[in-house]
Amino acid sequence: MKLTKTRILFFVAILIATSQVATAQRSFRFGVKGGANLSLLKGNDVFAASSANPSIRIGENTTRLTGFVGGVFARFGNSLYLQPELLLSQKGGTFNVYRDGLTNDRNEVDVRFTNLDVPVMVGIRIGQVLRLNAGPVASLQLAQNGGLREALNEVGAVSVRDNFNRAALGYQAGVGFDIGNLSLDLRYEGNVTNIVDVNTNNSNLNSQLQRKGNLWQATVGFAIF
Repeated sequence: MKLTKTRILFFVAILIATSQVATAQRSFRFGVKGGANLSLLKGNDVFAASSANPSIRIGENTTRLTGFVGGVFARFGNSLYLQPELLLSQKGGTFNVYRDGLTNDRNEVDVRFTNLDVPVMVGIRIGQVLRLNAGPVASLQLAQNGGLREALNEVGAVSVRDNFNRAALGYQAGVGFDIGNLSLDLRYEGNVTNIVDVNTNNSNLNSQLQRKGNLWQATVGFAIF
């Protein structure tokens, strides 16, 4: 009986070890992931002269907006890998609108939009757990709120057509950790092209209001196979 129990324990240990090695060495993974973005829009303060309010100013706000990110990923390779993803990502930022140049007369206007993001990450695995990765990300705008139009109305701009670029290019870089089928990732994202590109009756205002975005992204992924 003791011998039988010993054999059973031995075979169980072999199965567990084999499973762990197979998981560590497999060169293809497909799974789902989800998490949060902490994003903002970067740009200079804008003084917008209008006949009604000549000293209204639109300023930068460093408060990051929280948004959801989620989708699917595929990973090809082991020590060196390629990881394309398809994600629904909520991003944005906040403008400070100061009336008559008074810092104590401030209105915060949130600008939020939803993108379809396609990051293509190139990574290297260090040991069995740690990963480093970076790569480009292409973004397609799906929806936006009216926050930018609200901010422009504050400065008296007329004939406003608030506009985020429908498509934008950026980059992501970060670290990841694999624990069995679970993947934890922390990334920084920046933009190469402008996110905000407005069209008002004031060409100087248009150029000053151009914005690029950046964000911190934290996600948890699960490899289905």
